[in-house]
Amino acid sequence: MTTTAPVNTPSKTSVIPLHTLLEQYAITHPEIKSDKNLDIDLDLIERAYHFSEFHHSDQIRMSGEPYMVHCTQVVLTLIGLQLDAVTVAAGLLHDVVEDIEPVTIDQLAREFGDDVAGLVDGVTKITSLSFQNREDRQAEYFRKMLMSMAKDVRIILIKLADRLHNMRTLSYLEPEKQQRIALETRDIYAPLAHRFGMAQIKSALEDLSLKYLEPDVYRDITEKVAQKREHRDQLIKEIRLPVIEALKEAGIEATVKGRAKHFYSIYTKMARREKSFEEILDLLALRITTESLRDCYHILGIIHTLYTPVFDRFKDYISKPKMNMYRSLHTTIIASNGEMAEIQIRTRDMDRVAEVGIAAHWLYKEEQIESAGTKERRDWLSEAIDWQTDMADPQEFMQYLRMDLYDDAIFVFTPRGDLQELPTGASVLDFAFAIHTDIGLHCSGAKVNGRMVPLGSKLNNGDTVVIMTSTQQTPSSHWLDIVKTTKASSKIRAWFKKAALPQSIALGEDLLERELKRLKIKKEMKEGLKAIAKGYNIPDVSRLYAAIGRGEYAAAQIAQRLLPDEEVPKIASPKKSILTKFVEKVCGSTGGVKVRGLDNLLIRFAQCCQPVPGDPITGYITRGRGVSIHRKDCPNIVEDLERRIAVSWDVGKDQSFLVGLKVYGYDRTGLLGEISKTITDSNINITSAAMKTVDGLADGQFTIEVEHVKLLERVIRRIKKLKGVDRVERLSSGNEMSDDVFDHLKEAET
Repeated sequence: MTTTAPVNTPSKTSVIPLHTLLEQYAITHPEIKSDKNLDIDLDLIERAYHFSEFHHSDQIRMSGEPYMVHCTQVVLTLIGLQLDAVTVAAGLLHDVVEDIEPVTIDQLAREFGDDVAGLVDGVTKITSLSFQNREDRQAEYFRKMLMSMAKDVRIILIKLADRLHNMRTLSYLEPEKQQRIALETRDIYAPLAHRFGMAQIKSALEDLSLKYLEPDVYRDITEKVAQKREHRDQLIKEIRLPVIEALKEAGIEATVKGRAKHFYSIYTKMARREKSFEEILDLLALRITTESLRDCYHILGIIHTLYTPVFDRFKDYISKPKMNMYRSLHTTIIASNGEMAEIQIRTRDMDRVAEVGIAAHWLYKEEQIESAGTKERRDWLSEAIDWQTDMADPQEFMQYLRMDLYDDAIFVFTPRGDLQELPTGASVLDFAFAIHTDIGLHCSGAKVNGRMVPLGSKLNNGDTVVIMTSTQQTPSSHWLDIVKTTKASSKIRAWFKKAALPQSIALGEDLLERELKRLKIKKEMKEGLKAIAKGYNIPDVSRLYAAIGRGEYAAAQIAQRLLPDEEVPKIASPKKSILTKFVEKVCGSTGGVKVRGLDNLLIRFAQCCQPVPGDPITGYITRGRGVSIHRKDCPNIVEDLERRIAVSWDVGKDQSFLVGLKVYGYDRTGLLGEISKTITDSNINITSAAMKTVDGLADGQFTIEVEHVKLLERVIRRIKKLKGVDRVERLSSGNEMSDDVFDHLKEAET
């Protein structure tokens, strides 16, 4: 039986001696039958040890320890995972290129071979990134990590061992850095260890993250777990001894061990169930390891005979493994004193895989055979690399990475009986994209277990799914609301970006041209757009137009950047700015309205009905806010004749007014662009535009500047003629209480 170096051993204050590491390597690698092969491995590790020791000799960590302490602790973890000598040597050397200027990858290749140099290079490339923005830096860091992992999975194993020791010495850093590193560890590194089935490292990283993210909670849980140790040990003994006796009588060889659950596991149970520590009954876990699969199910029957099982807590991860290929039987039993305990039953091979994950399937050992578990993880890596290339936005990338790392699995069948793995909560549409991107993009319907179902229907374990496709079918925006998998979501988004690109470019260019004309920016100044695009990390000017057309950047924002600083004060806009118009409406001489018999009154336009020149209007004298101007058909006009006042339009030549439009119709590609073009072709400025779609229906809202109601009515008629538009309405908040009504009610109450 092999021994594994515990991953939760605290950091030592001295360097682990070379002979200790070599002894551990020999103990944990009994599969190396040849003394000659073992000597070759040990020689490589010894040379790497001395090289690292020499080049790190003058370096001290923040903890005050020699830097070599970190290198040897990382390697102790790698040896415990039973990784090969090349990985161990790379672990000793993982920081020399980054930290020691004269040392190069070429030098390592000459000294230790291409494999060692390749691993060190992969680790170095991940860490040596420089970005102005922390989000960009973090996203690019994990992109590089994914790419490196796909090239050689041993790189991530070194990074996990490196992060584990860094977390153990985190107390020596500033609190702000502690929080940032602990959060990144909890959200990315621990789930990554989980994804690769490395339960030991995952649990250690989660516990250490909790220590810094929730220090009070961590302290409280550790103290209470320690206080219950005697009671826990007694309960383990009471459960364990009858089990051992029953297994002996049945002639089953097995090992039975008990332990308290990890601190982070206890914390999540408390948070999820909204209970205190004292109310959590299942804080105890026993693990039974045996030789054969048959024995596992036999032991399960014996356990359920000895103790009362909690049936809704039974899980068979042997017949249906988790996405990280974890396999085990889980059952929860009620002990004689009424407390609950979880019991895990698995073979010794399953136990090894559960603890060290992908390292147990390692491809680089003597047999060179790829296991099913390793293939599953490589498939996930390939998919992750595929969808990450479609995501330029750092926040979006990090969101989907976290989501993809956390998901557990269900298994569904194709019509031919092939098994397809999907995350829990996946829909029919997710299944279609999992089969092939083209099938997903043209999915028109589906049958689950022989029955027609909507595309958003959630799948369950064991479902058989038939997908129907049509060349006429293309993605709808509401598909993004019903898919669960990162692959499906990224492919749908990519399709929309590609399909809408020409319309977005045309719309963006038109909006920018109008803004440039308004600001009287000369044609030759447009050359500056290339520099602006580069500044936003946009590849070319056409993509910048597309970003404006999609609403990611305002045309005014881009146009202002074309103006030289010294020219800004000289610009005289042919139209007044929205802010100027608003101020004039509130405080100006007339604000476009005459009040009969009175001058210099404060004028404000009611937002509930948004009157524009040509609308029949009336005035209402408010308390402290002057005269409020309403359309005569506004439902918010207060029936208080003493407050009413006659008003009429008195509009200047260049004066325009804001008005909102609601457009209802059927979703189709390019609809937003056509509506916007119709408005701008009518020589009307758009100050804001938004459109959302639900189940094929489109709902758009536009704010525009018009000079007269006739112009407004004309553009409404033109929009109504567009294909897919059902109706167009002026925006009003007739259902909301206006300030005038509120004032009137308050006075009545008084």
